[in-house]
Amino acid sequence: MSLDFYLKDADDNTLFDANITHNLNKMADEAGIYQVLWRPEEIEVEFAAQVVPILREGLCKLVSDPAYYKQFDSPNGWGLYVHFVPFCIEVLEACQANPDAIVEVSR
Repeated sequence: MSLDFYLKDADDNTLFDANITHNLNKMADEAGIYQVLWRPEEIEVEFAAQVVPILREGLCKLVSDPAYYKQFDSPNGWGLYVHFVPFCIEVLEACQANPDAIVEVSR
């Protein structure tokens, strides 16, 4: 199972998409970014610009204490800190580049 994170324009064209395993949901929750990535509708996030401050703060937490967050690495190797941080950076950069894009997820 995985998370697909999309940014779309008003005509439903995909501007960006990224995929990551659900095995990282605990790490994301600990960093305060689970809802913005997995369940944005629950916190009324509709546009990429709304993702930016939340994801930026969570990413700062992730990179400031790698040892803490690596404890949430999946034991089976599918869902590791070393994959999650680049995913978060990629999503953050895409949201910054497309602030008016519509956020959609598939989980």
